[in-house]
Order: sequence, then C-alpha cells, then structure tokens
Amino acid sequence: MHWWQRAVLYQIYPRSFQDSNGDGVGDLPGIVRRLPYLAELGVDALWLSPIFVSPMADFGYDISDYTAIDPLFGSMRDFDALLDAAHAQGLKVLLDFVPNHTSDQHPWFVESRASRQSAKRDWYIWRNGAPNGGPPNNWLSEFGGSAWQFDAATDQYYYHAFLAAQPDLNWRNPQVRDAMHDTMRFWLRRGVDGFRVDVIWHLIKDEAFRDNPPNPDFRDGEMPYRRLLPLYSTDRPEVHDIIQGLRAVIDEFPERLLIGEVYLPVERLAAYYGRDLSGAHLPFNFSLLETPWQARAIAALIDRYEAALPDGAWPNWVLGNHDRPRLASRVGDAQMAVAAMLLLTLRGTPTLYYGDEIGMRQAAIAPGQVRDPWEKNVPGFGAGRDGCRTPMQWDGGAHAGFSVAEPWLPVSDDFAACNVARESADPSSLLNLYRRLIALRRTRVALSQGDYRPLAAACDILAYERVVAGDRVLVVLNLGPQPIVYRVPAGTTAENLLISTDSGRDGQKVADSIALRGHEGVVIELCV
Repeated sequence: MHWWQRAVLYQIYPRSFQDSNGDGVGDLPGIVRRLPYLAELGVDALWLSPIFVSPMADFGYDISDYTAIDPLFGSMRDFDALLDAAHAQGLKVLLDFVPNHTSDQHPWFVESRASRQSAKRDWYIWRNGAPNGGPPNNWLSEFGGSAWQFDAATDQYYYHAFLAAQPDLNWRNPQVRDAMHDTMRFWLRRGVDGFRVDVIWHLIKDEAFRDNPPNPDFRDGEMPYRRLLPLYSTDRPEVHDIIQGLRAVIDEFPERLLIGEVYLPVERLAAYYGRDLSGAHLPFNFSLLETPWQARAIAALIDRYEAALPDGAWPNWVLGNHDRPRLASRVGDAQMAVAAMLLLTLRGTPTLYYGDEIGMRQAAIAPGQVRDPWEKNVPGFGAGRDGCRTPMQWDGGAHAGFSVAEPWLPVSDDFAACNVARESADPSSLLNLYRRLIALRRTRVALSQGDYRPLAAACDILAYERVVAGDRVLVVLNLGPQPIVYRVPAGTTAENLLISTDSGRDGQKVADSIALRGHEGVVIELCV
C-alpha cells in the first residue's frame, strides 16, 4: 500500500495554529514549534492552507506569487526548516495548490489586463459583453453577484468564480497548463509530499459560455449562488483531462499525493479518480459534512460511496475543514467522541481539521470582528467562515497560548476549559481518545487496510466490521441518547473491547452482546 492509504491527514490553517513572532498571526516557525504535539497525536501528514505571497483578499487563496512564501508566514528558509523538521519526525507535508485563479495583482493578470493584444491576454477568461449590454452570460460568483467584472480600459469582462480580486485562469491555454505544472515541480523538487488542489471541479468552463439553468430546488433564504445550477461553469467533462495532467506531474516524483477538493455527490465525485485511476488519488469526500447526523442516513451514505468507487480506488473521509462550521457544533458535545470513532474506523484515509481533536466549537464572531470576505459580500446567509478559523487553543493562558498579542481572530470563549494542556492531562478527554484511536489504527491492520462490511442495526445504532486476513474488528456506534443492547451477529465470536468512547471500559471482555450507553461507541476485537 502507499503511505497515504494508511495515513491520517491533519489540516492546519497556518494563520491560526501558532504565532511565533507576536504579530497575532500564525506562522511557519510556530508550526515547527508544535510538531512534537502532532507527532504525539499520531497523525502522518500535515496539509497547510495557502502560505504563498498574497494580498490576502481571501486570506491566501488569492496568490500573487506561487513560488514564494508570504512574509506574514515567514521565509523560504523557514519553510525549508519546517519541511526538514517534519520529515525528521516522520511527518509528510502537503501544500494547498490554488490553480483555478490567481490574485488580480499577480504579474500574469497585470500583463493580461494591460491590453487586448497582451501576450498573456488568453491566460485568463476575457469576453465581450452581451449584445444588449451587461455581462457575457448569467454565471454567478460563489461570493455573491455576477461572476463577470467589467474592465473599462479594455472594454471586456473577465470571469471570477469567487472574488473579483481572484480572476480565473484559462486552463484551455497550453501555456497556462505548462506554467502551473512547473509551479508544482518547483515545490515537489523542494521536497513537499503532495498537494491538495483547491476547487478542482472549477478548472474548465463551457467553451460556448452557455447560460446556467435555473435551480428548481432553490428556495428563498438560500445563498444567492444556488439560484442557478452551475452546469456550464463547473464539473465539465474536459476537467478530467486537466486533472490527468496534474497527476502526470505528481507521478514524475515517487510516492507523492494528489488530493482534489470536490463538492459533489459521491456518484459524480467518483469520476475524479480518473480513467484507470489516472486522476486525483483522493478526491475529497465531504459528504459527512452535510449528511444528517443519524445512523440510517450515515449508513446509507457509506453504502452509496462504497458502491460508487471505481475498482481499486481508495476512499477517504472528512468531518471538518476551514470552510464549514466546526464538527463539535454540528454534531453536539455528546456526539463528538462518536464522530471521532466513526472517522478513524471507516475504510479509507481520514482527514482531521486542527482543533477538532480537542472539541473546538464554532466561535461567535461579532459584526465588527468579521474578516471573511464571503460573509462581507453576502451577509445574513450564514456564509461566514471566521468561526471555524479561530486560533488553536493550546492552554488556558492569555490568548489560549496561541500568541502573546491580540490574535487576528478572537479566541473562542471556551478556551479555558477546551485546550490541549487541560485535555492532555485528562485520560478520559476527547484528545486522548483521538490519540488512542489513531494508535489503534497503527496496530490493527483491519482498521488501516481492511474491507468494510456493513451490519444490520436498528434505532440509533450504526454497526460495521473491518476485516482483513488475520484481523477482524467490530465497530458499534450509538448516535442517540438512549442506552441500547447490541447483539453480536450470529456465528461471530467477540473477544475484547479494544476501545470505548468511555475509556473506563477499554479491555473488557465481550460475550454475545454489549450494553452501550447513550452516545457511546466501541471497537471490539473479533475472532478471525
């Protein structure tokens, strides 16, 4: 197996992980300082949200230099030190690659915008206005309003799927492809272990620029972007040729990983593995972020996903990231431990979001503290992402141990009770459950490599086996508040309770049934 099939990935939002120089913003030396914590947690790879030179209109997702580190985070020497230190501790490092768009301050766009005759004009998507005036078509920006920005100097519109300060690149232009491939090679030669590719399903747009159709399911009160179905602006068939090109670059280097950000139903997501698995190694599966937290709904999702996977494709699961409300706030305090057990026992590669391992909650952000441009552009729809990007809570001291200065976003109000120092000292804490679960994945091959076998269950119970030659475990999760007795399937012999979300039960003998408490999950060793 490849390293990433056995790995646990950990996403770091660098602005919010650890500040080392007292400016209130996290940085690369701060991450180096916290590598021992990550090694003790047991994760295998760090994925860093963008750290490249940027005007920060969208906090790094608007890049003006793909091959330099923004001084806010440190220097290239700091990056090399992080890479070396991580590798010395057995940790891989993945970078966030943002190929769909650049900053409007990128030299490529500055040149493209200079005139219609510019050598880089076709590096971006420029169009004449509609015959009767206005934008070329009805495409919408995810961040509100039309996706077309008029440029008076050249009397044309350019396309931006997100902010107007983030013009989309034209991936139909071979020169753009070559330039971006060379950017990847720059970092791969430096020693990075792969990339997570931002909004990979956006990379190609309809060649005829047809209007997007109305969304028949749109309801008042929803995000304005949902008013249309992005049929012609995203998820185009030609995108898979582009992704295959990205994968070809990755394959020039041994044992590197390509992850794609894809917000699509699992049946469409499966196509992003590519023909003969020549696409992304792991098209991110975000389905658990939106599926109701109910046993039957989750069981049905797992079955759909497993059925949709191409032959030989490796699954993956995500429960939190920098764009969605915090896990603890979505599932509730009582279910945080069950969610951890689900994520770390399903078949495939799990990705943790920083702070979820201690139960960080969605922080309340006062109107005057809002930093997210999405929330500023479309206020009142709950689009704000600041609440899931607040500083990591290391201890109960000033600013939660994140910084000696006022942080760029406020620390969550609960930091005195919810922090790494306090939970490290508590054997029954959520943090120590994550540590135990990750350690169990390392020792039980059934959890890291085994098949997934769903089991019939009723009420709020979700049950499944993980099985490989020589190892077999049973996972039973109670997603409800009521105690319930789960009977081990007929013909199956249970042995020890390996891990419970209630640490006091670890190691208990199990016979033909187990009494689960409300909101309890267990992993049980079965006879092979």
